Amino acid sequence: MTSLYGNLVARQAFSAAIDSGSLHHAWIFAGPEGVGKAQFAMLAARRLLAGPGQPEDFAIPPGDRTQQLIEAGSHPDLKVLQRLPRDEKKPEQGLARSIRVDQVRELDHFLGVKATYSDRRVVVIDTADDLERPGASNALLKNLEEPPAGTVFLLVSHAPGRLLPTIRSRCRMLRFEPLNDTEMRAALIDSGVAAGELDELVRVGEGSPARALAMAGLDIAGLDKALAELAQGDSSNAVRAELARSLSLKAAQQRYEAFLERAPSFIATAARTRSGEALRIALDAHDAARNLAAGALGLSLDAQGTVFEMAGIVARLAPVSPRARSQR
Repeated sequence: MTSLYGNLVARQAFSAAIDSGSLHHAWIFAGPEGVGKAQFAMLAARRLLAGPGQPEDFAIPPGDRTQQLIEAGSHPDLKVLQRLPRDEKKPEQGLARSIRVDQVRELDHFLGVKATYSDRRVVVIDTADDLERPGASNALLKNLEEPPAGTVFLLVSHAPGRLLPTIRSRCRMLRFEPLNDTEMRAALIDSGVAAGELDELVRVGEGSPARALAMAGLDIAGLDKALAELAQGDSSNAVRAELARSLSLKAAQQRYEAFLERAPSFIATAARTRSGEALRIALDAHDAARNLAAGALGLSLDAQGTVFEMAGIVARLAPVSPRARSQR
């Protein structure tokens, strides 16, 4: 996306804090994943480093030198901490599980020298949830306690409640919310989503443009149709067997991951319309689906077996006949 969408109140609050001349030295940008927190953090960093006279809407002026340096990863007054590749020579193997303590300790040198192009230095941590505990979290805490003058920390967090209380107490919290449908449409159109897929992605994105874009081109409508069929019962196992076969193909990896995300969400939606015993069944199914989805990728579980098991969990939602209920 090239523009900011949604969360105008949060953006205006941070802009007002900058203009007040008494900007707090540490902020947590908190909210659901994929609603634009990290994008805003980088635009906020650019505005802070570019100095006075910047657009209040965080727009980037044409030919902006500060932005060019940031995009090149060479701005000397900006430090971005993120998870690094497991193996720098083999980036296809994915990212490390956490932001390591040695990455945070590099801030000592960064903060120990004077700013080069600006009166400020900015540290962006995307995400603070990924800080290795306790080492990296404690190392960051030391910097937050006694920051050099002109230093601003911007911590992106999807789950601020999981951060150390001592980190939270030293930061101001800025809340970001899911986008509404109008904002979602604008964000997805700006990202080049085709008109024929727009309505479906707005629905499955649930206020998160990043989530919606991750599912673009994956026929989510087809997955939801299969989930709906499973929820009506699959006594012959035909639906789950075909789904397991198709999603276990190497070329279907992204659709497999989308299925693991959609299944718990589908069950949660079904639970909202239930009561009594039917609600209990749905809640138990939701817990089972969420646990399976959480472990499937991290533990590299067999895709075909995982899909078959997840489909069986969804099938628990099937209506139970009065006769079958009486036999329980």
